[in-house]
This record gives sequence, C-alpha cells and structure tokens, in this order.
Amino acid sequence: MTLALLHTSPVHVPVFDGLRDRHHPGLVLRHLVAEELLDRARAEGPEAVAGAVRDALAEAVADGARAVLCTCSTIGGVAERSAADLGVPVLRVDRPMAAEAAGSERIVVVAAVASTLEPTVDLLREESGDTTSIVTTLLVDGAWERFEAGDRNGYLDAVAAAVDRIDPTGGGVVVLAQASMADAAERTTTPLPVLSSPRLGLAAAADAVVRRHE
Repeated sequence: MTLALLHTSPVHVPVFDGLRDRHHPGLVLRHLVAEELLDRARAEGPEAVAGAVRDALAEAVADGARAVLCTCSTIGGVAERSAADLGVPVLRVDRPMAAEAAGSERIVVVAAVASTLEPTVDLLREESGDTTSIVTTLLVDGAWERFEAGDRNGYLDAVAAAVDRIDPTGGGVVVLAQASMADAAERTTTPLPVLSSPRLGLAAAADAVVRRHE
C-alpha cells in the first residue's frame, strides 16, 4: 500500500514519516521533493506549473502509488485537478483542515508565503458551501526568509507570535495555511483553535490508499 507525497520542501519528509509511524503503520510513503515548483508558482502563479505537477504525479503513479498527496498548499488545487488523468486519488493536504474549519463564524488564514493565501481562501469558500464565514488573511512578514535560511525555530516562533496577536474576542478558528507551520500551533497561547494540515491530510490520503487496496 504505497502513498506518494509531492513536497516542495525536504523538511516535510520527516514530518510525514513521523505521522505515518504514529498513526498509519504499514503504509509505505514515497516522497517526491520538487522545490522548484513552489519557486515558479510564487513567481508566475500556480497554473504555470500545472504541466510539471501532472508529470511528477504521473511518474509516481507509474512507480506504483495507489494515491498521491500534495503537501504544498500553493499548488494543491493544480494537483487535485490531475486526478482525472491519472486514475488514482490525488489529494491536497489542506482540504480536510478546510473542511474542519468550514462553517466557523470567523476563519483567520495565516501564511508565510503570499501565494498560499488565495488558494487557501478559495478552498475554504468551496468547503463552506452556503455557510457564510468571515475569512480574513494574515501574512507573517519575514517568516519565510527564516524558513529558507534553515532557522526552523525562528520560523515557528514568528508564526506563533503572529497567531497570538490575533484578537480572540471575535471567536472562530485560525488556519495555518502551510504544512510547514504545523508545529507552531504548540507554541501559541491563543484561546482560539489553531488548525494545521499534516495529520488530517495524511489520514485522508491513507484512507484513500486503503480503499484502492480493497
């Protein structure tokens, strides 16, 4: 039972391996890391990498993947749309998180990369359907530069500090738009629920693999 994961940073590999070991023993993960996809998507827009994403996913399927999980929120929608051509489930890591957040009175989307904001807001609107939520966005200035420099603690602390500056009196939930932000949730002091994508996304993808195996 093999699940392929398409990452745009190598830092995600141990995160998802750890989640697999704790929650989905027996699931085989095949990691594909393509940092250039995010670089280009940030510069030219997600659609600019649609063909490259499709090619990467097709290669994973040819190698035996029963399903594919895209862990990058910026290109997740592009990856999902490839499913019809590939014949296996293609999931974006942030959809289960968005489904959990949908319907909340207020949703604050926190990101370190601007290119992630629009796809995440669109996904939340899609998951909310007819339910009206107030969706606002917060870009954490300087956080991504710390991530790119390898300063993981500085990155997570910057994200957590930004979350803690959100006024909690408005209620609702905080959505950490990027999988790399997940551990920042443990560093916050806000009374608001803080949602992240890796655990929920991997669980959905593992279920898809099992259904294909049955």
